[in-house]
Amino acid sequence: MVGRRVCRTSHLLYTIRYSALAEKRSKVPFATFISVISTKDFPRVSDIRYGIIGSGMMGVEHILNLNAVDGTVVTALADPHEPSIAAGVEAADGEVSTYSDYRALLESGDCDAVVIASPNFTHVDVMLDVLDTDHHILVEKPLCTTVPDCQKVLAAAEGRKAKTWVGLEYRYMPPVTALIDEVHSGTVGTIHMVAIREHRFPFLEKVGDWNRFSRKTGGTLVEKTCHYFDLMNHITQAKPVRVYASGGQSVNHLDETYDGETPDILDNAFVIVDFDTGARGLLDLNMFAEATFNQEELSVVGDKGKVESLIPEHIMRIGRRGEHYIGDVEVRDVRDDSIGHVGFHHGSSFIEHSKLRDAIVNNTEPEVTLQDGLLSVAVGAAAHKSIDEGRAVTLDEVL
Repeated sequence: MVGRRVCRTSHLLYTIRYSALAEKRSKVPFATFISVISTKDFPRVSDIRYGIIGSGMMGVEHILNLNAVDGTVVTALADPHEPSIAAGVEAADGEVSTYSDYRALLESGDCDAVVIASPNFTHVDVMLDVLDTDHHILVEKPLCTTVPDCQKVLAAAEGRKAKTWVGLEYRYMPPVTALIDEVHSGTVGTIHMVAIREHRFPFLEKVGDWNRFSRKTGGTLVEKTCHYFDLMNHITQAKPVRVYASGGQSVNHLDETYDGETPDILDNAFVIVDFDTGARGLLDLNMFAEATFNQEELSVVGDKGKVESLIPEHIMRIGRRGEHYIGDVEVRDVRDDSIGHVGFHHGSSFIEHSKLRDAIVNNTEPEVTLQDGLLSVAVGAAAHKSIDEGRAVTLDEVL
């Protein structure tokens, strides 16, 4: 398939001509003028060239983040949906090639790394094709919609040298990172309970309305809350072993139909996760609770104290037993002024991309692995099975 190249170098050529003329007139070296040209107008040799597979809402979010990360440049887009291609071209800060088929992008030689931001149900096929190349990968969450598909991806990635990173960026929201660091430094002692609440707005509209049906998303507890199951796994540094869940579709999308079919995605749930260390995790999800102050509230309690973070309030509270008491704890405002693009998730995607760039440049291991992606999907799948069958489900049943 032949791609299309959208060129934005006219400004660059004009600047070069102007700079050469300025050197003659002012006797200031040409390099002084040319150095002010944005490197994003003409990629440096050392820039990591990115292709975006799926340039819808999240694809554009990744483009905007990559625009802000030093040493990265978006050079190619692939999406069969013309309006999404147009949105991606508009967001890209430079010259891009466009393709309607991602396989043509992979064969083009236009990029060193790809971001997979296509719909969830396409991830397995796209991942298997990209893993057969030498491209570095960032794949949006969830890794795949089912555990067997995740396992296929892990098997295909075995022995591969290029970097593969799963987009579970909530670890990098500054108040969450601060909480993780505090807990892992020993502030709460032995971890006994991790509680995460997300009270938020309903699912947004996506191209083709694919996110209205569990068979295409993996289900709400895979599609949305794999983020939180990853956080529980990462915070406890333990293995999830058993899941109990109760949930339903009580309010959202019940008055919608698509080709005669009503959406079947859950909009509220409680999920309890037992870990092999004896720690417990609790997820409280509500997706018709936008009339709230904080969208996310996380707390970790151990034998020595409690740490909690509130978002978007950007506050972390630390209570140490024997030093603090109810209503009297340490409060910190947690922000990161180094974030170049805040975006949808409080700057976490910018940090994620910066870390992936560093892993590529320094040849270090990704911080968020395919195994992390698999486990986050497995807990979500177990939670759905628990709801469907009205019983506790062990992770061995789904893995």
